[in-house]
Amino acid sequence: MSASGGSGREFTYPEVGASLRAFRGEAPLPSGYRHLRVESELGSGDTVFEVAAARLFSWDMHRGAGMRISAGTPLAVPGVEVDLGFGLGPVRASARCRVIEIVDTADVRGFTYGTLPGHPASGEETFVVERAADGRVRGTVLAFSRPARWYTKLAGPVGHLLQQQIARRYLAALTA
Repeated sequence: MSASGGSGREFTYPEVGASLRAFRGEAPLPSGYRHLRVESELGSGDTVFEVAAARLFSWDMHRGAGMRISAGTPLAVPGVEVDLGFGLGPVRASARCRVIEIVDTADVRGFTYGTLPGHPASGEETFVVERAADGRVRGTVLAFSRPARWYTKLAGPVGHLLQQQIARRYLAALTA
């Protein structure tokens, strides 16, 4: 994958696709970043799996976690850019990402997106829903990132705690 992923805007980090490779067990997450892995049991059965996957690809997971995403944003497929709006009250920020790759098998569905210029962090996240042989469904968020803006650098470890909290909210929103 090229650093630009096929469009004119470059990703803000060189290790494009590394979080999905780490999820698959092909390589560790890159050094020099904060690493995040949050997992949650979502329930059991085909309906839980299908609903969670649909909420993931339609951006409803992000919306359910409190992110603002334009209603016309296409489903998550490689090359789609999404503008994540977040904040409290009148203090709002924007975080632009591009989908790098998707996973779409009978029992594993998900995608990876990476940060674009202007994003408060530099790195990527992989979001996956898996169905085990016994029907249990698990959601996973796997990420590597580092601060990219003055205010995220100033936040220090609090920023990482907020990232953990939002990852838990993402997973909770998959079954809401």
